[in-house]
Amino acid sequence: MNAIPFDTLKMARKLEAAGFPGPQAAGAAEAMAEAMSGAELATKADLTHEIVTLRADLERDITAMETRLSTAITKVGNDVDFLRRDMTIRLGAIVIASTGIVLGAMRYMLMHA
Repeated sequence: MNAIPFDTLKMARKLEAAGFPGPQAAGAAEAMAEAMSGAELATKADLTHEIVTLRADLERDITAMETRLSTAITKVGNDVDFLRRDMTIRLGAIVIASTGIVLGAMRYMLMHA
């Protein structure tokens, strides 16, 4: 970043032309120069560099997030597949047990009829 260019003589002359006394105009111009001496302005190159850096950081963060999301989606898909298999096995066991109970009840009824 660059320091702000400042012409104290030009400012003092403008202040004098506006009605300031000479010493007051010179003092105001010097005070303004001192206040601005530490100030910096961003150049177009500074801003362009910052934008490029931020864009690269954002793209890296998005890629990392996509990777984490893809991993999470794969894990959820695997969990759903596991649950589907587990529920199929349990449903099959329920059907078999129910069939056995019904057949046993029918056999019991036939034997005691």
